[in-house]
Amino acid sequence: MIPGFISLDCGRAEGSSYIEKTTTINYISDAAFIKSGVIQSIMPKYRAGFQQQATFLRSFPEGIRNCYTLTIKKGTKYFFRTSFLYGNYDGLNKNTIKFDLHIGPNYWDTVTITSDSVFVFKEMIYTPPQDYVHVCLVNTGSGTPFIQAIELRPLKNNTYMIYDSGALSHYAAVDTGSTTNSTYRYPYDALDRFWSPQNDEAWTQLTTSLTVDSDGHKNDYWLPPIVMNNAAVPIDKDGSLRFNVSSSDKNIGYYVYLHFAELQLIKPNESRAFNFYVNGKLMYGPIVPKYLTTLTIHALTPLTGQSQYNFSLTKLQNSTLPPILNAIEIYSSLDFSQSETHQDDVEAIMGIKSTYDVKKNWDGDPCVPLKYLWAGLNCSNDILKPPRIRSLDLSSSGLSGSISEHISKLTMLESLDLSDNNLTGFVPDFLSSLPNLRVLNLKRNMLTGSVPASLLEKSKNGLLLVNFGENQDLLCGLSTPCVNKKKKNILIPIATSFGGLIILLIIVAIIVLTLKNRKNKIASSNFQTDSLIDHESKKRQFTYSEVTKMTNNFEKVLGKGGFGYVFHGIINDDGTQVAVKMLSQLSNHGYQQFLAEVKVLMRVHHRNLTSLVGYCNEESNKALIYEYIANGSLDSHLSQGVGNNKDILSWEERLQIAIDAAQGLEYLHNGCKPPIVHRDVKTSNILITDNFHAKIADFGLSRIFPTDNGTHISTVVAGTVGYFDPEYYIKNRLNEKSDVYSFGVVLLEIITSRPVISVAQDKRTHLKDWVSVMIANGDINDIVDPRLRGHFKINSVWKAVEISMACLAHSSITRPNMNQVVCELKECLKHDDDVDDEEDDQRNLLASLSDSRRVRISPSLTGPFTFLMMKRF
Repeated sequence: MIPGFISLDCGRAEGSSYIEKTTTINYISDAAFIKSGVIQSIMPKYRAGFQQQATFLRSFPEGIRNCYTLTIKKGTKYFFRTSFLYGNYDGLNKNTIKFDLHIGPNYWDTVTITSDSVFVFKEMIYTPPQDYVHVCLVNTGSGTPFIQAIELRPLKNNTYMIYDSGALSHYAAVDTGSTTNSTYRYPYDALDRFWSPQNDEAWTQLTTSLTVDSDGHKNDYWLPPIVMNNAAVPIDKDGSLRFNVSSSDKNIGYYVYLHFAELQLIKPNESRAFNFYVNGKLMYGPIVPKYLTTLTIHALTPLTGQSQYNFSLTKLQNSTLPPILNAIEIYSSLDFSQSETHQDDVEAIMGIKSTYDVKKNWDGDPCVPLKYLWAGLNCSNDILKPPRIRSLDLSSSGLSGSISEHISKLTMLESLDLSDNNLTGFVPDFLSSLPNLRVLNLKRNMLTGSVPASLLEKSKNGLLLVNFGENQDLLCGLSTPCVNKKKKNILIPIATSFGGLIILLIIVAIIVLTLKNRKNKIASSNFQTDSLIDHESKKRQFTYSEVTKMTNNFEKVLGKGGFGYVFHGIINDDGTQVAVKMLSQLSNHGYQQFLAEVKVLMRVHHRNLTSLVGYCNEESNKALIYEYIANGSLDSHLSQGVGNNKDILSWEERLQIAIDAAQGLEYLHNGCKPPIVHRDVKTSNILITDNFHAKIADFGLSRIFPTDNGTHISTVVAGTVGYFDPEYYIKNRLNEKSDVYSFGVVLLEIITSRPVISVAQDKRTHLKDWVSVMIANGDINDIVDPRLRGHFKINSVWKAVEISMACLAHSSITRPNMNQVVCELKECLKHDDDVDDEEDDQRNLLASLSDSRRVRISPSLTGPFTFLMMKRF
């Protein structure tokens, strides 16, 4: 068994365990992982044919949200499975039961039970951000939640790639070549996935007695040999393999994983090659499976926007053998963008819960979702940061013992009420060290000793409102006793009612100002900018009604992306034009990107980055409000037809745009402390101003790059196909050189005006590969945008090409940094200006020479910038 398996039999007697005979998996009782619930068992008549974990269950008739807390290995990707079998355990013969599943603060799925004898499984893939994870059952009013088993299986982190803070919901795992019509799991599958058989009347099976991947798991998806040793092929040798997926929601994103292995020893006069199409569009190809070796292909971004997806594997014309398919996996994307409560606060409040054995329904995440906020807590609702606990009310909660030191870790606490309990011992000095504490109520306990001088000093200065009333033998100072008469509350410092009112008003004013200042100080002082104060003063939060007004009820659409629609707007108070990007409520990852973009843009300011005017965060209505950029995105200027020479960007304008974009990235990498990696540098995210300068936009995928973490951070891949850094994609190691690679692709687009991925005769070619071939030929006219019609300087273009190819080095170590890129591009522009008119004649002469006379540039550059000066003839 793979180390790290977690297998809980829910409802099994505490401390018990067993090995399930059919799978050899070891199951343990769930009692140590949850404090609530009632142990039940299904009716005996439903037990036959099921594994042992079906017999018992844990139901939750009390409370709305009941949560398991599982200790896991932080940063590890897991396959989650939860199991449910009604089995008429309650004797009520219910027809339908519905309840929700949550992972921490995020909604996972709804469990719907319509039969008392059918197992329901909910499966997903997720990387928990902490060393624990909460699996919660939520009562939605349609029946009592219950559960039979919880299973977690560790996966390799470079498999099943998903966006940050996202998860994948399991849709299907299909054994397309099944000859036994059986479902397989562990021990056949080392990762304990369920593989279900599926056949089609247009398919037949191809099998082998040999073992696929017999030399070990070189494929990180660890496909079971019993599945891979069989494959589906079309009965018609010239036919295609077809299957489809229907979606009830066009906004759901689907990830499809196709697994291939050649099972025939291909003869010299035979070949098997085919393409993969989705709804008639080529997605991948040609695919040539290797003999007895697993090949896995999948899209880098989810399929979305359609109600049905028709998949087809179609052989190439020169292929003698039909397509082959061994297995399919399909997942849908989950939005897990809701941040968990700050880890320090979680540890503190869990320590308090354990110390006092709090009987409240404290389960799951303390602060979120807001609907399930723990009783007695009030938390911050800052969209830029994880929730923090701001007030704690444990009055009349039966607490005994001393005041817990765990309270000292609630550093954002503003109000603490421990009144009307049986607390004993001294008033701890750490209470005065809580930097935000403004109200402290300890009345009617059994505290003794002296009040710490630091607390007295804070109260005398009006910084803290305290109440120690009716605590036996509690002294106000080292020698002066507090007034101890029963039922008399003591307010320190003692003052007249008028004086107390003044102090109270001062305290309230301080709290209001503190909260206001905290809201206005979202931007960190660690991010360097010459005009931070002026910039931040222009940023503000808008209401949804203000957004509706500024867009004239969303009249003019500027564009649309994965986030949602972008509308033109005018701020009435000064007539400023803005672009308003509204978050679609159906966007899978929109809220996460909304948070990320606000975090970045509220902190940075540079002339080559789009400015954030403000934002709207009003319940389900969320928007980002930017400065309006008149000339749209760079890709729209580069993608005009070759025959269209109207408003074509000149070579000088292209160089200036490249310099501007490079300067924006250089600021993110070097001008921000800690640095920021954009992660989605592409021409559609570079906007052109009315004077044809460039600004980088769309920071929804940006990541802060802590300088104390070494040379990289490990994270799942995000970005756009064609711009991915191959090193980042393979190793999941992100650093600023990933942006450098993407910029190299952008620079090639600026030079050539060609698409990043071109398709010709069913072959996909990356722009980098096409340019490499052209470089070997040494003909500049075949590389540069033909619409420029020779209006450029040869040396300047060659240097720009060399800069881009240096950025596209496979190893990040050999790529230049953005500071070097900026310097070289400026030299490129300067060289373009300095070359005299004679160069124009030489360019024309060069273009007319035969191939044997052309100056060539080496395709293997020896350094970041190996610029070969063109010789004069």
